[in-house]
Amino acid sequence: MTDMHESRPPQHAAKDGLPPQPDHHAQPNDTNLEGESSKARLERLGRQRPKALPSAWKEIGFVFSIVMSQALTEYFVSGFTVLIPTVVSALDISPQAVTWPASAFSLVISSFLLPFGRLADIYGGFPVYIAGSVWYCAWAVIVGFSQNEIMLDVCRAMQGLGPAAYLPAGLMLLGSVYRPGPRKNLVFCIYGAMAVLGFFIGIFFAGVAGEYAGWRWYFWIGGILAAFTAVVAWFTIPNDHADLKHNGVKMDWLGSITIVSGLILLVYAITDSSHAPQGWATPYIYVAFTASVLFLSAAFYIEGWVAEQPLLPFEVFTVKYMRPFIFGLLLSYGTLGIFLLYATLHITNIMHVSPMQLVAWYLPMSIGGCFLAISGGFLLHKIPGTLILFISTLAVIINSLLFALQPPDASYWPWVFPAMCCATIAIDLLFSAASIFLSTSLPKEKQGLAGALSNVLLQLGVALLLGFADIVVSETGGSERESYKHAFWFELGCGALAMVVFLGFVRMGRAESDFTYEEKREEEMTEQSSEQGVTR
Repeated sequence: MTDMHESRPPQHAAKDGLPPQPDHHAQPNDTNLEGESSKARLERLGRQRPKALPSAWKEIGFVFSIVMSQALTEYFVSGFTVLIPTVVSALDISPQAVTWPASAFSLVISSFLLPFGRLADIYGGFPVYIAGSVWYCAWAVIVGFSQNEIMLDVCRAMQGLGPAAYLPAGLMLLGSVYRPGPRKNLVFCIYGAMAVLGFFIGIFFAGVAGEYAGWRWYFWIGGILAAFTAVVAWFTIPNDHADLKHNGVKMDWLGSITIVSGLILLVYAITDSSHAPQGWATPYIYVAFTASVLFLSAAFYIEGWVAEQPLLPFEVFTVKYMRPFIFGLLLSYGTLGIFLLYATLHITNIMHVSPMQLVAWYLPMSIGGCFLAISGGFLLHKIPGTLILFISTLAVIINSLLFALQPPDASYWPWVFPAMCCATIAIDLLFSAASIFLSTSLPKEKQGLAGALSNVLLQLGVALLLGFADIVVSETGGSERESYKHAFWFELGCGALAMVVFLGFVRMGRAESDFTYEEKREEEMTEQSSEQGVTR
């Protein structure tokens, strides 16, 4: 985003036009129109279709393929929450083990995003995206044949490797194909909206499968959707393998092993602590937590001083406002996970709503997501990013308050409906702004890292804060209704803290048409060379 880290446009560009390097984002017939100012040309390039997508149908298929990856991931998160009671009964799963079929999927995604993001930087987004999609489709079918708890847990974990591969690859492709401007804003808004739409689609098919077709069909329907997405992706996504195979990027195996191991053990310790026999005093809980600290400490040392090409280079955190921005994102994304799980449980168990009625109650989230996808793409280059962060965190506070203060005889329209609207405002605006910021802050050879970082913050934030919310619910006691309210108060506190962080320590401008990262770097080097020549 322009001014997100206060990078100024090159000085002579305003007079002489863009730097003279080839424009890979321009249309095939793009020429520097006579008399066209630099600002006008930037605006034109930011609105037109990229050269890599030569036709409208190619662009539609490309965007469909990438945004469907977001929808399919949320499909297998939300719908499974609705299906848990049915699956637990069918496979005779004990109440103490219910957490893992639900969390294994997200845990694997959050832990493996960074390594797969590096693979995308090495081999290209296209091969990693296709491989992840095919893998995801295959395990979606296999998990539908689960016969017991162990098979279900393993299949859900293996399935999580698919999104861990295609999510960073998809954002890498979006970030590298589209240059900064309104067209990129619109595509990223559609991408963010698909999270909410995928959440609704998951609930819808889970409700249909749970009531009419059998729970296994929920997974098989998801597999069919994944297969269709993979086929469209094969024919429409530009193959960038040849462009990146000689870029010199290498895999950081030590960093990958320590980061993945540390994150898995950390989330496991937090999530399982509330159900362990002695809580945090249970030996396997504090052993797992201690091991996670050791692995993550080793990863910190490796990334900072050992790795030749760190998986998560420290330079990323030197971008202005990056560190408080990441912390605020973890808090904000985590509140989404709390709301989605405990709103579903509250509506189902306290308000006694049937699965299909639950689907209808979540409909405003999908409609709101589509509306924000259309309107957000036309507004992000006009509204300051800081204001977007404020609106998104304010929406978190409102949706948590509506459930926390809900009376026993609450009805849908005054309490649940506005909360659903606020939930979709929070995630859509925040995810779009965050993805654009990370994409435009890093060079083309690190777009896989940008995509991985954006998604790892989402998945890790959800996993960590859900674990803490589970602790809050189990430790505070009270009736079932009161325990859910405690979760919503915890969500409100996290949302309020995120608002303080964003407003106090982050400044983001408008997502206007701008120079790419490479254009800015080249211009800076040109200016430095000119200054050195003058000095001599």
